[in-house]
Amino acid sequence: MRRSVIGSAKALSNRSCQNHWNVLLLRPLASSPSRFLSSTSVLDSPPPPPSSMLPVSLDNINPKVLKCEYAVRGEIVTLAQALQEELKSKPGSHPFDEILYCNIGNPQSLGQQPITFFREVLALCDHPSILDRSETQGLFSADAIERAWQILDQIPGRATGAYSHSQGIKGLRDTIAAGIEARDGFPADPNDIFLTDGASPAVHMMMQLLIRSEKDGILCPIPQYPLYSASIALHGGALVPYYLDEATGWGLEVSELKKQLADAKSKGITPRALVVINPGNPTGQVLAEDNQRGIVEFCKQEGLVLLADEVYQENVYVPEKKFDSFKKVARSMGYGEKDISLVSFQSVSKGYYGECGKRGGYMEVTGFGPEIREQIYKVASVNLCSNISGQILASLVMSPPKVGDESYESYSAEKDGILSSLARRAKTLEDAFNNLEGVTCNKAEGAMYLFPCICLPEKAIKAAEAAKTAPDNFYCRRLLNATGIVFVPGSGFGQLPGTWHFRCTILPQEDKIPAVVSRLTEFHKSFMDEFRD
Repeated sequence: MRRSVIGSAKALSNRSCQNHWNVLLLRPLASSPSRFLSSTSVLDSPPPPPSSMLPVSLDNINPKVLKCEYAVRGEIVTLAQALQEELKSKPGSHPFDEILYCNIGNPQSLGQQPITFFREVLALCDHPSILDRSETQGLFSADAIERAWQILDQIPGRATGAYSHSQGIKGLRDTIAAGIEARDGFPADPNDIFLTDGASPAVHMMMQLLIRSEKDGILCPIPQYPLYSASIALHGGALVPYYLDEATGWGLEVSELKKQLADAKSKGITPRALVVINPGNPTGQVLAEDNQRGIVEFCKQEGLVLLADEVYQENVYVPEKKFDSFKKVARSMGYGEKDISLVSFQSVSKGYYGECGKRGGYMEVTGFGPEIREQIYKVASVNLCSNISGQILASLVMSPPKVGDESYESYSAEKDGILSSLARRAKTLEDAFNNLEGVTCNKAEGAMYLFPCICLPEKAIKAAEAAKTAPDNFYCRRLLNATGIVFVPGSGFGQLPGTWHFRCTILPQEDKIPAVVSRLTEFHKSFMDEFRD
């Protein structure tokens, strides 16, 4: 009954909001609340004024906003959400009973459990009054209690609801710097660290800093995570594409970088920075150290800022590969602060933690002069500070329980369980894709995604043209309507012209993967039979 009442109230509220303009114009100010909210008054109101009468239209908004696109939450996802609502209101109305979201790296939305130690510390920091209660000792681990006290002592007034320093709480930056130093074996300075609401705002901050006009270019991998193309578009720059080599497992060739750099310069574009995503999104490759050395040398020689997206550094699934930060590689080459400008991005949203909703992350900014650092700080201060829970999580991610701590064994079991399961899921999906007619898929070495290539029949391509959509979007839309599986078309990430792909996350829980495979396999056979040339 309570749900029914709430549902009715929401529906009424939505109708009221949609007609708010007319209600205000047509109803006297003295109208009673009940009359104002009555369904009759709303439904009897004339339609809202045409867009031409409103002060903001598509013709006069910032054209950079119109140019910006973000496929991960694009058309296919919007359709999926509408289907999900239909499944709720009309069970049995589709040939599937649930939507299987394989479109976005959002682990906990798909059932991944948070790391217990991290959440214990967060809870204690947000409700410090329970730290002194005797029963707390039985509910929380001793090291979580101790860590909470340490963190609270670093926060002015022990207030997690207060603003912090614009770079983030100094004690938390100290912890993160120590974690970076332990990971890389080279010193890290807490003053180089800017805590942000996930890695995305840090990327935007650097684009704001580097892009002066449409003549400033940012070298980005193709395929790429659409954050970069969107951010470059919003800030008015030029995306300079370099193509990863699918035939060599999405290899990044320095010769390709040099070719695209020269091409950009010939068009009057000034390249400012190189974006490298390692491990790769959407492609899942992990760079070898020799490859990274070549990239560092290229950036140094060409005077480019190296923007290293390293948010999947914990997600490596093959024994023959390991993650090395670009900072570690640069320092091991003997390059210091005065030799190369490097910005490294990290996030609490990925890895084994998957705390997307907590919005925590940081960038480590090295190789910039003090006058530029002041400008970066100024941009950061405009946003006051990042959220405190995210800051705390970023420090925990870079300084988890250690051997001998009470939580170490349970923490290690949770971490290893998540990562080993992700590796199994990646292999199962990789094999499934490679068993489909006309589909090839590179090995998932890391990150959270697979990016299979699909050879579509000419009839399917013509059908997509008739539907005025890209062929891979056409395939993904048909897949969604038939199976409830949500993939992202490769055209949203960029791809070599004449090829078609889609991105699939490996994040549905392990017991859901067989359903993804069986539904996909059945659909694909039917699709290929329907459009066979």
